[in-house]
Amino acid sequence: MFDLIVNVRVKDGEDAAEVAAAFAAMRPLCLAEDGCVHWYAYQSLEDEGRFTLVERWATREHWEAHGDGEAIQEHYSKRVLPRVEREVHPSRVLGTATEGDRS
Repeated sequence: MFDLIVNVRVKDGEDAAEVAAAFAAMRPLCLAEDGCVHWYAYQSLEDEGRFTLVERWATREHWEAHGDGEAIQEHYSKRVLPRVEREVHPSRVLGTATEGDRS
């Protein structure tokens, strides 16, 4: 499994609604992609301009191929990236029974 956490902050608070709409539109597209195990976008209740993406892909290669898909090409690249600052963190799950268990 390949897990990814992306922390996103809008540069201008007025863009929060557009970024939220883009993430909502991306979810079904991402979930339909080969190798997507789960894809969640969270918006902070304390600061509506902050978002966290939590993604799980079958392999890193699946995640890399995701960059060519409609979700990234039509929504993330055009509607999200110009409006945000972000931190991308390939991650691992802690506290599981075995290293291979990432449920």
